[in-house]
Order: sequence, then C-alpha cells, then structure tokens
Amino acid sequence: MKYLFILITLVSTLSIQSQNAFKPGENLTFTASYNMSGLLTNIAQVSMQTNEVKTSKSTLLHLKCTAKTFSKWDGFFRVRDLYESYVNPRSLNPYLYKRDINEGSYYKFVKYTFNHKSKTVKSLQKKRRKDGSFWEQNQSVKIKNNTKDLVTTIYHLRNMDIHKASVGDSQTFPVIFDHKENLVTVKYLSKETINTAIGKKECYKLAISINDSALLQGSNKNLLWLTADENKIPVYAKFKVAIGSGELKIKSATGL
Repeated sequence: MKYLFILITLVSTLSIQSQNAFKPGENLTFTASYNMSGLLTNIAQVSMQTNEVKTSKSTLLHLKCTAKTFSKWDGFFRVRDLYESYVNPRSLNPYLYKRDINEGSYYKFVKYTFNHKSKTVKSLQKKRRKDGSFWEQNQSVKIKNNTKDLVTTIYHLRNMDIHKASVGDSQTFPVIFDHKENLVTVKYLSKETINTAIGKKECYKLAISINDSALLQGSNKNLLWLTADENKIPVYAKFKVAIGSGELKIKSATGL
C-alpha cells in the first residue's frame, strides 16, 4: 500500500500560499483498486484525516493516513497500514513521522524525528524476521531545508498555487522515504473535468515520478487529479509500479 501514498504527492513550478486548503477535522475516504488478472478489483479503503493536537509547548496538526483491505480480502492478503505526521500548522514543517506497516506476514515500523536547525532526521527502523524476532536500526540522515516526509508532502501539495502554473511546468524537490532523500518530480499536464463520487469536478492533472528509482514505472503512467478549487482535494489517481497497476478513487469528503 505504500505506492498509494507515494502517488498522492507533489506539484509543479508554483509558489506557496497561506495554509487555507484544509483544516483540523477534515476526513477524506478513498477506494483503492488493483489490477488482478486484467480486471481492476476494489481491495481496500484508504483514509486521510487531520486533527489538532495540543502539547505542553505548542499546538500541532496531526496528519493521519490509513489503508485497510476489505474483509473479504483479509484471508488472501491482509493490510493494516498507518502513516502519520505531526507538523507546524502554518508552515507544515514536520516534527515527527511514523509509518506502521502490517501486510500479510510482513511488519515494518519507521519513525523520523526532525531537527530542522541541524538539518538532520533521526531515523528508527524495525522489521520482523521470519522467526518472529525483530531487527532494529538507528541512524541519522542529512536533509535539505525543504525536505518533508511523505504524508506532509501530500498536504503541502494542496497549499500550492497551481492556478498560476502553465501546462508543462514541473518541479523537483526532496522527500525522505526509506531512510534517504528521494527527488520527486511533478509535472502539470492539463485541466480535466471528471465524474467522481462527490460530483463532477474540474481538476488539475499531474504526473509524478521519482528520480533514479524504479518504484514508479513509466513516463506519465502515475497520475493524480486534484480539484481545481481552494480545497485541491485528491479525487483520483492511477499508478503503475513494478508489481502491477491500480487506481485510487474518492469515496467521501467531510470537514472541508
């Protein structure tokens, strides 16, 4: 399911506007489908939620993404994935990122603690071995000024002034994933009106790729549609990866 979150990411040569595309209490729900024997089959529900969290020193925005296979597929390949980030509500700079992956017999946990002053991320990774024991790794990763985690990037995208971009504009910027910086490029392809579960929507159509990586396959094969309004809701996505292809479709959107 990591490919679903990689796909809902980033955008072209654009400036950042003030944070007004979303607020605490927003809840987006999607249906994820995968190409099985030539047929797109609905296999999971993906949710994106925002909440306000108060600490002793500040108020943070909690960004949470989950993926869960429908019960009829649990016996075949059970997925319970959680991605979450705690960020500055104005700049969206991340402070803490967690990734908890449960897919079949595979388990992986990742935690990033950001130090923007020293431009480092303290990375913790845990994996479950076949015998049930755990392997653990701690390391420090150097980052750039504008490096974000995957979840934060999804929401960062929605605050960009896409309406100022021209068709063909693109931008590359860093995202930390799997304990290293990856350069992600997003290209603005066109405006397109599509039918969705929340109505007919005029959308920005974007193509996404990762430099020097075989993770996302093909030129303009990984596409994202964001509503062409102030909310910039991700309503539709198509992805192609090494193990196949699939789609993500909006099911509901509340708390906009």
